[in-house]
Amino acid sequence: MPNKLTGFWKFVSHYKYAIVIIVGTLVVVFFDENSVVRRIQLDLQIDDLEDEISSYRQRNADNVRRLNELKRNPTAIEKIAREQYFMKADNEDIYVLSDDKKAPDPNDNLSETGDNE
Repeated sequence: MPNKLTGFWKFVSHYKYAIVIIVGTLVVVFFDENSVVRRIQLDLQIDDLEDEISSYRQRNADNVRRLNELKRNPTAIEKIAREQYFMKADNEDIYVLSDDKKAPDPNDNLSETGDNE
């Protein structure tokens, strides 16, 4: 048994700097709370949040532009009312066209199968 312990001690004492460097690198890269892996995850999260911020800024700019247009142009209010809320003037009729296909009528199946008695 002392032979094995002596052999292990010789190995450790011979490669002590390499062992310390390897263990230190593993701790810094994987196990520390400020590890490199955690840093990469946070950088990816920051990129996602910056993209989200830019999209919100673009939406805000579009909404401010539309709001200014509504304040300056009274016909813009009428346009929005007609397009989004399907409102109409008192003296006009509106026809809504649909491209949806008509659902089959279950009563039509009886006449096709020949079950009429």
